[in-house]
Amino acid sequence: MNADLRNNKDFWAGVMLIATGVAAVYIARDYPFGSAFRMGPGYFPSLLGGILALLGLSLVIRGLRGNAMIVGSWSLRALIVLPLSFVLFGWLMDHAGFVPALIALIFGSAAAGSEFHFREVALLTVILTLLAVVIFIWGLGLPYPLLVGF
Repeated sequence: MNADLRNNKDFWAGVMLIATGVAAVYIARDYPFGSAFRMGPGYFPSLLGGILALLGLSLVIRGLRGNAMIVGSWSLRALIVLPLSFVLFGWLMDHAGFVPALIALIFGSAAAGSEFHFREVALLTVILTLLAVVIFIWGLGLPYPLLVGF
């Protein structure tokens, strides 16, 4: 068993997944669960939260058995730009529409990395935005406006 868990990436990834899964189950605790044939609003988050916690447990066990150390350092740019792009996405969904919000999210997420290439990100943005519109707006029929005012 590995005694130094402070720098063990599998262990900490597992702890993060367990915390996220438990939080999802906890938040969904007051929602009606339903059944597999008649799912309630609590069914999906509870089921996924449980699966996430189990996957996290397997990672914790793997981390305790192995010694996969964290390589590299914290990226201050990513810690600032990613949350800002998430907040901007949420704000733009209400004020500008689905397409501008996705564009801001994809560009913001790419800008958080150290290897940002404008042409690659622009192409990725076009492809992901088209796929998201096809899947979520046309396929699933979600009621998000593509552009506010249109």
